Amino acid sequence: MEEGTSKSPGTSGVTITAPTASRGCHPDGAGEADPFQWDTREDCEVRQILDRIADKWSLLVIALLENRVVRFSQLRREIDGVSQRMLTVTLRQLERDGLVRRTVHPTVPPRVDYELTPLGATLHTTIRALVTWTERHQSEIATARAHYDARTTA
Repeated sequence: MEEGTSKSPGTSGVTITAPTASRGCHPDGAGEADPFQWDTREDCEVRQILDRIADKWSLLVIALLENRVVRFSQLRREIDGVSQRMLTVTLRQLERDGLVRRTVHPTVPPRVDYELTPLGATLHTTIRALVTWTERHQSEIATARAHYDARTTA
């Protein structure tokens, strides 16, 4: 097997061998931290956090919670295609990571509100930059996709 390839299923087959930014992610524990590199192994905490915050449901939840408190049912209505179970799982994970605050009001039936924590608000700024970049470059991406599709179907 070629050096830098992974035997585990479900991976791209490529690993990054540069030093990593997170303790415990560098294969030999050595090397200087590089904030733009991370280990691709599943047990790397940086990878786990990136996997969580970069999934489509988390991005949408964080975007919708900007500067407001939202009930579960309202989030579900506003996120097209998300199931009740997937939204519940996503919110629990974001709460566990300290990005979302869940408040249960003692009413009948119970009312549950969600809002970004201060940490989640800092992430929202980053997500907004990513969305802005995407909006600026969407036509270039569409053109690149069309060229790629034309090459691969010919």
